[in-house]
Amino acid sequence: MIAFSAVLLLLFGLILAVGGAYLVWLGGSGYYLIAGLAFALSAVYLLQKRSRGLTLFAITLVATYAWALWESGYDWWPLATRVGLPSLFGLWFVLPFFRRAWQRQSPDGTRGLPALTALVAVAAVAAFGSITNPTHEYPGTVADTVVNPTPNTGPAVPEGEWHAYGRNNFGQRFSPLQQITPANVAQLQQAWMMQTGDTKGPKDIGEFTYQATPLKIGNLLYLCTPHNWLLALDADSGKTVWQFNPEVGTDLQRQHQTCRGVSYFAGNAATAVVATASERPAPQAATTPATVASTTCHEQIFLPTSDAKLYALDPKDGHLCSNFANNGVLDLMHNMPYTQSGYYYSTSPPLVAAGKVIVAGAVNDNYALNEPSGVIRAYDAVTGQLLWNWDAGHPESTAPLDVNDPNQKYAVSSPNSWSIASADEALGLAYFPMGNRTPDQLGMYRSPAEEKYSSSVVALDLQTGQARWVQQFVHHDLWDMDTPAQPSLLDITTAQGVQPALAVPTKQGDVYVLNRASGEPIVPIGQVNVDTQTIPEDHASPVQPVSGLSFNPAPLTEKDMWGASLVDQMLCRIEFKKLRYEGRYTPPSLQGTIVYPGNFGVFNWGGIAVDPHKEVMFGMPLHLAFVSKLIPQAAVDQSSANTGEHGVSTNEGAPYGVSLTPFLSPLGVPCQQPPWGNIATADLRSGKVIYQHKNGTIKDMTPLGIPIKMGVPGIGGPMITASGVVFMGAAVDNYLRAYDLKTGEVLWQGRLPAGGQATPMTYLNSQGEQMVLIVAGGHGSVGTKLGDYVVAYKLAP
Repeated sequence: MIAFSAVLLLLFGLILAVGGAYLVWLGGSGYYLIAGLAFALSAVYLLQKRSRGLTLFAITLVATYAWALWESGYDWWPLATRVGLPSLFGLWFVLPFFRRAWQRQSPDGTRGLPALTALVAVAAVAAFGSITNPTHEYPGTVADTVVNPTPNTGPAVPEGEWHAYGRNNFGQRFSPLQQITPANVAQLQQAWMMQTGDTKGPKDIGEFTYQATPLKIGNLLYLCTPHNWLLALDADSGKTVWQFNPEVGTDLQRQHQTCRGVSYFAGNAATAVVATASERPAPQAATTPATVASTTCHEQIFLPTSDAKLYALDPKDGHLCSNFANNGVLDLMHNMPYTQSGYYYSTSPPLVAAGKVIVAGAVNDNYALNEPSGVIRAYDAVTGQLLWNWDAGHPESTAPLDVNDPNQKYAVSSPNSWSIASADEALGLAYFPMGNRTPDQLGMYRSPAEEKYSSSVVALDLQTGQARWVQQFVHHDLWDMDTPAQPSLLDITTAQGVQPALAVPTKQGDVYVLNRASGEPIVPIGQVNVDTQTIPEDHASPVQPVSGLSFNPAPLTEKDMWGASLVDQMLCRIEFKKLRYEGRYTPPSLQGTIVYPGNFGVFNWGGIAVDPHKEVMFGMPLHLAFVSKLIPQAAVDQSSANTGEHGVSTNEGAPYGVSLTPFLSPLGVPCQQPPWGNIATADLRSGKVIYQHKNGTIKDMTPLGIPIKMGVPGIGGPMITASGVVFMGAAVDNYLRAYDLKTGEVLWQGRLPAGGQATPMTYLNSQGEQMVLIVAGGHGSVGTKLGDYVVAYKLAP
């Protein structure tokens, strides 16, 4: 037993010594080399049955505890990584069976063991005590004061309904419902659950996600599925009333197989008819375009599909609308400069405003230099006629192209808007979050116009499509920091009076608060100097903007490296020293660059929710590092490339491919220490963060299923009710949670059957009861459990 224990300690010490020597050579910490040699020498003494082995081990253990506290403070997770394995060795050495074996075999008897036993006991108590230390918690309270008792909440929507992705085109994700309150939310229980039947197949891509937020119109819910089925459900029971299947098929060239939602056009208010209970058709099986009759529609549900089409359907029965485009179907590939299958489609619902359906789309990141355009197009919502097109490659030319002329083309690979747009019809403006021109990490192909509108929010005139203003968030973006989230529109009370405002979160962690009429900042915008060393073919902007309201994390240091053990933490430190990193805007490189925050984003498409009365926001800041590495085209492995956003992408036609991966240890855990995910609230008037708390547990991240609160990754968005309750899933531990907007306290949580990476919504059923609904279908790249569930909750009777 002693020999076996000593050999294990010797192996452990040698691994630390060899890795530590390399780390020192790279300019890193000398602890691992010194500790590794000391542990190895202890093991040699133990093999000789000499008590100085235990003494040296104890001294090294004390030094390890001191070093760990110096580096990480009294913080459980960083401490556990640093002292976990050495402490296990120490515990093993003081167990009775080891003590008895040592006493029998060592000529020194038990000398050294009492001191080691006391040390291990004290260290264990001290270390476990750090679990209760509230590190990384920033408490605060949202004031009870109502800043604006009569705010502008956007287009009128019946109190118990939800007519657009963000409830209406203001994108506030704020509901006036107040039945569910902080006092009674703990009484929520499942009202119904249904399964759509649309699940991932063997030929689907890895990025298979279910992110839909349903609409509620009349007493029907409308939602789409990853394969773009459109379902109308009874809002009381969840039973399928009708279902439409566009049969999009599979395509391994798509980067995503998802649908975030559908859009509603009310038509002429005098003739609009939403089906009453007696008029609803009986539930039916999935239908296909070939078997669905066409009809003239007074209202329409618009469904974007992953084969680049837009369908218009009758909300009452799912019939295609003969009045729109080609018998209810619009092919969005018209006038595209390149038409590769799977390279262009809409993953987000189109914007319906001012009698138009305005469609943007996702263009595959980094697959090729020459791809379809990121053009934004406005069609007559009744007829489908193209009215204007705004293309960042030719931003001044908004007159509609001739859809029947194959010689008229949009710009190649121009910046796209893949997320959700907002609109203020009173101002006549639509607000689009913009990405950049592919390839994302190679900026030398961008025109001046594309440079101007990349990674920004742009305000387009609803009537003409002309850009009225633009605010850019990253200059010459080389990090895939496209603007990911829907702008939230609200009024902000300032010293100069009430201003029409727009709040938009970004991947790099800044939240910009702008006057939505002019684009001028309400919360100040500054700038920072950044590194500019790029590959010879490219350049970088020497300065980058920064908002006065920011959740940008502190820059990484070697001490921030983590892992599941001291060994893979050391390996993470080695990688950190090998990779290039000079802060948030370190340019891509052949060496490999740490991108932090990563291109997954501090905020992504889930965005934020705002309370227009208190003029505060609620969001889920995420802090995860990624690694970006440019690969000479000749070295790109074509057989394993282009399998999604992460991994190796070819950038066909460019001199470099690119590899994008999370910064993980060899055991697959993040190389940076937790927390990785938080919830936070901020005052949108002052730009001050009010509170920030760790969010989510590791229950579904490990086989043990222990719900330890750690602050875990996630993706999805929040929804606020007027009673001050916030609902959000998003975290990787498969719960829907209710938070107190005032303090951020978790008031209730409901276990979901799959990942809850969709944004929830709320409505009234036909009995006047408030329901809270979330789609639970998981997320391919986040790794949560996939499913096809729609789950609704209400208060217990």
